[in-house]
Amino acid sequence: MKGLLAEWGISGYEDRIAARLREALTPFTDDIRIDKMGNLIAKIAGKGTAPRKSVMLAAHMDEIGLMVTKIEPKGFLRVTKIGGVDPRTQVAQEVVVHTKDGDYVGIVGSKPPHLTSKEDRDKAWSLDELFIDIAMPEDMVREKVRVGDPVTIRREPIELQYDRIAGKSLDNRASIASVLECVAELQHLEHNVDVYVVGTVQEERGLFGAGQATYGLQPDIGIAIDVTFGDMPGAPADATFPLGSGPAIGVGPNLHHKITRSLTETAERLEMGHSFEYMEGNTGTDAWMIQVQRAGVPTGLLSIPLRYMHTSVETVRYSDIQGVGKLLAHYIAGIDDEYVEGLSCYLKD
Repeated sequence: MKGLLAEWGISGYEDRIAARLREALTPFTDDIRIDKMGNLIAKIAGKGTAPRKSVMLAAHMDEIGLMVTKIEPKGFLRVTKIGGVDPRTQVAQEVVVHTKDGDYVGIVGSKPPHLTSKEDRDKAWSLDELFIDIAMPEDMVREKVRVGDPVTIRREPIELQYDRIAGKSLDNRASIASVLECVAELQHLEHNVDVYVVGTVQEERGLFGAGQATYGLQPDIGIAIDVTFGDMPGAPADATFPLGSGPAIGVGPNLHHKITRSLTETAERLEMGHSFEYMEGNTGTDAWMIQVQRAGVPTGLLSIPLRYMHTSVETVRYSDIQGVGKLLAHYIAGIDDEYVEGLSCYLKD
């Protein structure tokens, strides 16, 4: 888990995460490939005679980050964002600039309050007012750094009290960990469907990898695994979920109500804590793209409560990661041909 969190992989640069995921899945299958988009796809074969029904588990590998846009006099770097970066969280961060010649540690700087006007002192900095200092002479910076080089937050994951872990990329490496927990749990269960584990790319900039992977695989069922908002001061209680409360099961038109019901019944059978996340429109997850590929794919969504989303200290409870993995595995073990055929009748029980 810590290796997944410490590794960098912003949208468009997920190859290092894919390599770690491949390594983690190798004990369970040798049918692993990378498609043209960069998605990692691993097949865990079911029992029985082929062709078998199939389930796709999609967890995105990418994290948010920055990209160099300009080299200023004295060698300072200007950047833009890749994904939903909040400029307010970037001030005074340690970063890594990834170049063709290697990685260079830097810091995100801003004017000190002493040199800021009284009017601006209480305002948050915008991204175009910040700069990165990698402490090199300007000529060396221009030699080594190119416009377009990716930049990531430098942050080692930390273990907190009560089974909690914090880091820069738990959105969505926590879900990758859940999928690995699911695959491990499936070794103790019998399942008759093929399971496609997909580490998707470029979710943070438009859900692109999930759509392409789903189109290619044509699964009978698609389940997206992502994070949702954990409870914290100032956040509305009806839109957040306590850490340790178990999986949040998605409910809404993006999600097939029979899959939602089956996931709920499985959680109840396991006597597992769970909650419901109501989404009237775009879920903002890979599920949004999975549902509408080709002739349509019956889709579900499971989410892990996470605090401080899109910061360098995203925080989850590992029991929730395990819970999502266990719920997925037992749901998959209960799928048969009759169940899959029943999903084609969307409005019928």
